[in-house]
Amino acid sequence: MDIKTATALRRLRLVSAPEAVSFLLLLVCSVLKRTTDFNAVPVMGSIHGVLFILYVIFWADAWNRAKWSLGAAAVYFVLSVLPTGGFFAERKLRREAEDAVIAARARKEGIVNA
Repeated sequence: MDIKTATALRRLRLVSAPEAVSFLLLLVCSVLKRTTDFNAVPVMGSIHGVLFILYVIFWADAWNRAKWSLGAAAVYFVLSVLPTGGFFAERKLRREAEDAVIAARARKEGIVNA
């Protein structure tokens, strides 16, 4: 994996958890808006919107650089629209990065010829 691909995956990984947290907070704010006088939906909506747009931009970049299959790209996109999906995306991306590091070390040491 080259440095640009690793960077694209890292950016996506780093924005996925905050995006998921902002989504959950937006849901909580929506409930509070309807049950109390507390209305933080405009603020949380803006924060979540920015994080979601960043996620989609970083997702498209990672899909392009990592050469994911359509299925893998779809999984990461669907995870972005589920309330806790960003946490699962972060975990999958971390594992993918760790596997790439292990494979690179194995190639460097001559253990595998891949």
